[in-house]
Amino acid sequence: MPTLTLALVQSSLHWLDKSANLAHFTEQLNSLNEQVDLIVLPETFATGFAINLDCSEPEQGEVLSWLKATAKQKNAVVAGSVLVAKGDKKANRFYWVWPNGEVKYYDKRHLFCLGNEGNFVAAGEHREIFAINDFRILPQVCYDLRFPVFQRNCNDYDVMINVANWPAARRHVWDTLLKARAMENLCYVVGVNRIGADGNNVAHSGGTAVYDFKGDTLAKLEDGQSGIIIQRLEKSPLDDFRRTFPAHLDADQFQLL
Repeated sequence: MPTLTLALVQSSLHWLDKSANLAHFTEQLNSLNEQVDLIVLPETFATGFAINLDCSEPEQGEVLSWLKATAKQKNAVVAGSVLVAKGDKKANRFYWVWPNGEVKYYDKRHLFCLGNEGNFVAAGEHREIFAINDFRILPQVCYDLRFPVFQRNCNDYDVMINVANWPAARRHVWDTLLKARAMENLCYVVGVNRIGADGNNVAHSGGTAVYDFKGDTLAKLEDGQSGIIIQRLEKSPLDDFRRTFPAHLDADQFQLL
C-alpha cells in the first residue's frame, strides 16, 4: 500500500537574511528524528516575501545548494519557494529537490495585483505535477489558492501542496479554501504557512495543516507557534473514496489556454 510521510515546517522568517534563515531551518530540521519522504518549507523561506527588494537568488545559488545538501542529509525530497532571478524580474519558484540532487520546480502562476506583485515577479507559465511514492503532487504557491480553475483535478494529481506567506488578516480565507480544494478535487490538501511579522509589518498566524479528500483535518499546528507536523498519507483510502464517490466523472470538460 503506497504511503507518503510528510514533514511540514511552520516558522517565522528573518527578513532579508538568508544565512539566518538557512541556519534556523537547519536547526529546526535537526530535531527531525523520524525518516520522512517529503519536507515542506514555507513560501520565500530564505528571505521573506520581499518581492520589491533586491534579494533574488541566481538559478544555481546558495539557497538551492542548501536545499540539495538538506535533501541528501535527510534522504528526503525538500520543497519550498525561493525568489529566483528571471530576466529583469524574479520568479517565485517552488523548488522540489531530490536527495540525489535532481531538481524540479513550479513558478507561481497567480500574482497579487493589489500588492503590485506583477511589477516585480514574472508569472509562471506552466502547471506542474511531481510524483513520489505513487502519489502525484500538484505544487501551488500562496495566492494560487484563490483560483480553482487552475487547480481543478483532471484526474492527474492526488495531493495539492500550497506553500504561503498568507497574512493573518485573511486567515479565514486560507482555512476555508484549503478545505474546499480538498473536497472539490477529491484529494489530500497540504498547506504550509509562516508565522510572525515580516519587514513590512504584515502579521502571519500560521495555519499549517493537512486535510483529507473529504475536507476533514488530519493534522494542524498551533497558531503562532514554530513546529513540524509529521503526517503519513495513505493512497488506498483516497482510491477507495474516489471509486465509491466518483464525482470527478461528472466534472465539466475544459482546457486551460
